[in-house]
Amino acid sequence: MGIGFDNQKYLDTQSEQIRRRISQFGGKLYLEFGGKLFDDYHASRVLPGFEPDSKMRMLLKMKDDVEIVVAINAGDIEKNKVRGDLGIPYDEDVLRLIDVFRGLGLYVGSVVLTRYTGQAAADAFRQRLAALGVRCYRHYPIAGYPSDVAHIVSDEGLGKNDYIETSRSLVVVTAPGPGSGKMATCLSQLYHDDKRGISAGYAKFETFPIWNLPLKHPVNLAYEAATADLNDVNMIDPFHLEAYGTTAVNYNRDVEIFPVLNAIFEKIQGKSPYKSPTDMGVNMAGYCIVDDEVCCNASRMEILRRYYTACGDRLSGKAGDEPVRKLELVMRQANVTPDICPAVAASLEKAEATGGPAGAIVLPDGRVVTGKTSDTLGAASAMLLNALKALGGINDSLELISAQVLEPVCRLKTSYLGHKNPRLHTDEVLMALAISALTNPLAELAQQQLPRLRGCDAHITVMLSEVDRSILKRLGINVSCEPRYETKKLYHK
Repeated sequence: MGIGFDNQKYLDTQSEQIRRRISQFGGKLYLEFGGKLFDDYHASRVLPGFEPDSKMRMLLKMKDDVEIVVAINAGDIEKNKVRGDLGIPYDEDVLRLIDVFRGLGLYVGSVVLTRYTGQAAADAFRQRLAALGVRCYRHYPIAGYPSDVAHIVSDEGLGKNDYIETSRSLVVVTAPGPGSGKMATCLSQLYHDDKRGISAGYAKFETFPIWNLPLKHPVNLAYEAATADLNDVNMIDPFHLEAYGTTAVNYNRDVEIFPVLNAIFEKIQGKSPYKSPTDMGVNMAGYCIVDDEVCCNASRMEILRRYYTACGDRLSGKAGDEPVRKLELVMRQANVTPDICPAVAASLEKAEATGGPAGAIVLPDGRVVTGKTSDTLGAASAMLLNALKALGGINDSLELISAQVLEPVCRLKTSYLGHKNPRLHTDEVLMALAISALTNPLAELAQQQLPRLRGCDAHITVMLSEVDRSILKRLGINVSCEPRYETKKLYHK
């Protein structure tokens, strides 16, 4: 697809912008970090060239100045809320995040329990953190938040919260998921710092929407597609337009809350440092796009994948009609149809010809390789093996995995592990390929092609199992599926 984003320029300009913002506020900045701090695969898909760990690398450029505070909603701990992408509870993810940050050399100062009302599960987590040597603070619900400014900015409002002791000039406030209270944590700290005579400021780091791209630019529309279930809508920032006479793009929640935030800043510090919600941001990603066409094409593909995902979620009962309807609207705005992905038509044609589920993948050189369901292989597994053959220049008629390896594995599944379907998933096929590589040079050659699959687009004519979806994701393959089950059973796992 090509490179559309200059990642090194991003690292340099973004860190410099944050340093300028720290200086603006006299040497201390609370930076609310929206989205994923690392493993930002959405950004890497819509901005080819953006590395998934770019934000983390940017912070590492100034790590001696950085302190991280992790916010978690105490109610989410009580409800045992789970991260959908990782399948782990929010409180466990807090520990995972701390480990990751520390492993990279970043200083994690503390954890704050937001909206704390004495929840038993939150108390247990606080005790666990204490045993692990992690400082933990409590912030409480504030009556009338966020509209009752007079009550919020008082000793009975923000003043009731624990003051988080910090020692670095850049305090990054992050969280395991949305609704964790990052902004309220920053506001609380500003209130307490002002009481102590400490000069400090607040800024917001959201990669999307990109404020200096057009409202209906495919990159920004891809953000709407990614948040279709949250009802986020991109819009022109009216405050920025009025203050500066220039157009900037923001999203509805920030625009709606800005008058209240402005009043809170004025109440805490005497005046607001910002004239618009866009002013609050520090995002420099728009300045680092070097090939707009590449980013537009990548974003349209992302919108299409999001559409297929929403259709699949509707079929499985994970979501309703509204996200699908919103994505259909986004598709029309971005001029997206299934025709933009050659794998869609190729997989459907293969399924029609073979009478069973099929898959297709677009290789880096533009070739489209298909795979069909057989007695021993599922559609995704067959597609994967055929793609490795094509990349390795291996004749399609040659065998990568011998029947002597495949058949015992299939028999193990049905005779001893209780599976009714003998066909191998992608993880099982890769294990069989690795075993075959010990004696078969062609299998070794095929295995060496796996890194070349990263970034390829694939489409399957039926819903994938969680195992296949996970393996293809780990390989970096961008996969979409028809919203259709392989069988007519009512229960699907």
